[in-house]
Amino acid sequence: MKIKILSLLALAALLVVSACKDDQGPSGCNCTENDLIEAVYDPQPIELDYPERFPKPIIPEDNPMTAAGVALGRNLFYDPILSSDSTMSCASCHNPQLSFTDGQANSEGVLGMRGKRSSMAIFNLAFNANGFFWDGRAATLEAQALAPVEDHLELNESWDNVEEKLRQHPEYPALFRQAFGIERKSELTRELAVKAIAQFERTLISYNSRFDKVVWEQQGWPTDAEQRGRDLFFVEFATNTNDHPGCSHCHGSALFTENRYFNNGISNVNDLNGFPDKGLGGITGNIYDNGKFRAPSLRNIELTAPYMHDGRFNTLEEVLDHYATGGHGVINEDANIQPFTLTEQNKQDLISFLKMLTDTTYINNPAFQNPFE
Repeated sequence: MKIKILSLLALAALLVVSACKDDQGPSGCNCTENDLIEAVYDPQPIELDYPERFPKPIIPEDNPMTAAGVALGRNLFYDPILSSDSTMSCASCHNPQLSFTDGQANSEGVLGMRGKRSSMAIFNLAFNANGFFWDGRAATLEAQALAPVEDHLELNESWDNVEEKLRQHPEYPALFRQAFGIERKSELTRELAVKAIAQFERTLISYNSRFDKVVWEQQGWPTDAEQRGRDLFFVEFATNTNDHPGCSHCHGSALFTENRYFNNGISNVNDLNGFPDKGLGGITGNIYDNGKFRAPSLRNIELTAPYMHDGRFNTLEEVLDHYATGGHGVINEDANIQPFTLTEQNKQDLISFLKMLTDTTYINNPAFQNPFE
């Protein structure tokens, strides 16, 4: 009798498997039919909006920009589904009103623990060919988007869980099909998710500040303070570089960053192994890279306090005071970190110029805001 019952059960299981293979499985069966996505795949290419003075954006051949891809990436960027407790999203640490920073020295993750670095501003990333994060550890935007999900100090989730949540979601499978042409929920992967996020982030381009209007579009004139600050900022305008080395060595080009890494003299250590955070050196293994961090763009700098990789300076005044002291003489400090005279007038003039770089059209662009609000 037991043999007969077992045989019948085996036959029933075989019929279920056969039905699943024929796309005719019962409701609740993880069958091919239930795996199919009903949506139209009709990708519409888009081009990024940027001025001629900017370099050519970097678009990977395997991740072309499409309207559906950007829309999906925007949803994922703002959706707390990426976190372990569904309370935090990428936007939790990257608020558009703060030029996609969070106003904190060290960002707090879902476990209530804080990391050792400040959230970087997000804009003009499409033009960066020199690594992402403060230490450059991610070569591409796609690689950058992978890390925060599984970082215990950030979203504290596993990508396996995220993939399953997205596959079971009532809307995301269709959005992934529209963006990437997948036919089945099982084809929805983390690689596609970060491609979408990267597409959205590449659209985050800031170029419409008061500085741009005055200098590039000849709309209006700088104030006397702004002009004096500009003359101090750009080394080519400086009348006496012994008095002031200029800021544009590290924050040059139309992007106001060279997308390179420097030891800017903020840490007083006994030797190159003494940095509490090795920065680039922790990635390259080169001792002379210890203490080097990305020089961020100064566009929208008015909005992104506190400053430096660890948020140690609360104001622009403090930042300028630091640079005027000339660092600490550590062997790998940038050669331009030299003491110079900084009068109160100089300081206020420089800050007046830096505030010219605030782009309110960027932070208020409807296309960059939370799609769930």
